[in-house]
Amino acid sequence: MSIPSNPDRPLALVIGATGGVGGEVARVLLTRGWRIRALNRNPQAAAKAASGLNGIEWVKGDSMDAASVIAAAQGANLIVHGANPPGYRNWAGTALPMLESTIAAARASGARILFPGTVYNFGPETFPLVAETAPRRPRTRKGAIRVAMEQRLAQVASEGVPVLIVRAGDFFGPRSGNNWFGAMIQPGKPVSLILNPGRRGVGHAWAYLPDLAETMARLCERTDDLSAFEVFHFEGHWLKDGREMAEAIRRAVAPARPAIIPFPWPVAWLAAPFAETFRELLEMRYLWRQPLRLDNSRLKAVLGEEPRTDLDTAVRASLIGQGSLTPATPSASLRLA
Repeated sequence: MSIPSNPDRPLALVIGATGGVGGEVARVLLTRGWRIRALNRNPQAAAKAASGLNGIEWVKGDSMDAASVIAAAQGANLIVHGANPPGYRNWAGTALPMLESTIAAARASGARILFPGTVYNFGPETFPLVAETAPRRPRTRKGAIRVAMEQRLAQVASEGVPVLIVRAGDFFGPRSGNNWFGAMIQPGKPVSLILNPGRRGVGHAWAYLPDLAETMARLCERTDDLSAFEVFHFEGHWLKDGREMAEAIRRAVAPARPAIIPFPWPVAWLAAPFAETFRELLEMRYLWRQPLRLDNSRLKAVLGEEPRTDLDTAVRASLIGQGSLTPATPSASLRLA
């Protein structure tokens, strides 16, 4: 969708518009009438590669360079911090510096920061139903970094920079980048085998990115209802059994019936000393061994409902987007929960 330029419409700077969360939020905001500016080190290549992002103003810059983020944020009402270290690599060296660039830009422009939160903040003592106010005692290095990022955002909110955090479970979607859904299949190839990281009887929280982005956009437009620092939990698809996502993938590729086998955790252990991605995946294993469900009652109190696409529709769209399923007649089955 291409939207004519109109300076009277609100402007969002999206950092990470080529990624999963940033890209989906940009798409939703475009459809809701926002102007979108996107920061990228190679804006020409990003504009050419981006799917469904016509009407975006691409600007050159690096999320590690505060000056370029400040320049890009001029006139912005919202800064979407969708920047993440690629492939789970070097979180310690990049996550907080990138956030500081966004904070500096928000101070200069007066924009609100939208920050996608995760469940890595929480330890098992808060399970199985986790509210926004639950103690944050992370069990992993990445969890500790995420807590430090949220603490920094709370600090700057007290100093006059408005912040909105929306926490969600494991991402999946048509353009979702690095995630557990992609680790269950082989993106770009027909599904011939499904690696299931979960276990029977252990529930898991999944967040379909188009639904999460819609939720974030609706919250961003409720400025009269938001304080300087807001945190909401997005429930998404709470699957009570550890095989439900794998079974949904198998339904989507019927009549084929690919085998569902346990995720090869022993292989990950062997590869971990040589690959940071596997080390990061292993740190998150505890989230597959115990149920963690996000309590979205506060979110529903503000919005009235949580946007939620039917699971089979969402899984099918995700497989098509990842090149693992041939598109058929498109369907859109959105329900409210």
